Amino acid sequence: MILRPAVAVPILIAACAYAAGWWRLRRRGGAASGWRLAASASGLLSIGIALSTPVDRLAHASFAAHMMQHLLLIAGAAPLLVLADPFAALCWALPASLRQGAARLLRTGGLLRGVWRLLTAASLAWLVHAAAVWLWHLPGAYDAAVADRLVHDVEHVAFLGTALLFWWPIVSPAPRLRKPPGYGVRVVYLLLAGLQTALLGLLLAMSPGAWYRAYPSTADQSLGGLVMWGLGGAVDMLAVLILVGRYLATQDRLAPETAESRHIAARCVSGRKA
Repeated sequence: MILRPAVAVPILIAACAYAAGWWRLRRRGGAASGWRLAASASGLLSIGIALSTPVDRLAHASFAAHMMQHLLLIAGAAPLLVLADPFAALCWALPASLRQGAARLLRTGGLLRGVWRLLTAASLAWLVHAAAVWLWHLPGAYDAAVADRLVHDVEHVAFLGTALLFWWPIVSPAPRLRKPPGYGVRVVYLLLAGLQTALLGLLLAMSPGAWYRAYPSTADQSLGGLVMWGLGGAVDMLAVLILVGRYLATQDRLAPETAESRHIAARCVSGRKA
């Protein structure tokens, strides 16, 4: 896998910082699960693959390949990095003085805490990410990204950054500055996201003409639209199924406790000992 220094260096720094912080947490008996380390590695690997030189070249030649590149960032790397719950590990990678400074920045009433609390609100995170996806797929913006390396890098940062915000309310990693949305809210959140992605994909797939000067083939554009609709929607639906499964699991755990509580209450009402 061949990477530009501008891509390889940040990935290497992030990987080393997460691994160091994870190891320190583990030595101190903290919540350093092995699967979170694997999620972090997989997320960074997804970024590396998406932005590798061979994939980048292919993305400039084919709209469908370009769409796969974006999905690796949005539906692959972003949820994996959020699942890695990176905040604690990255904080423990810092020297003690800087770690204390980071904690002070997130104290109650702090500006950073307020901004982060606002950005990770489900409604705003959804709108910001949806806006980024639609705006960058406008013909002018998309052609500019294909034609200019810097603009293309900005596009990738926008997709990955807003995707991290999008997945934040679903996973609810640390720092938990607000109560996580209920399971029902999260399911609706994902379904609406799947619908708007499917709409954009279908518009691309069914368009009689090419949208972009960089990709004049309508067949290639149709395939790219189907990739967005199919693969993007599949990831959202998988997340929905996981949420439904977790909700049912919590109900199964609560059911025996509820039945026992009712049994005790009935005995109390009847005057019998519990």
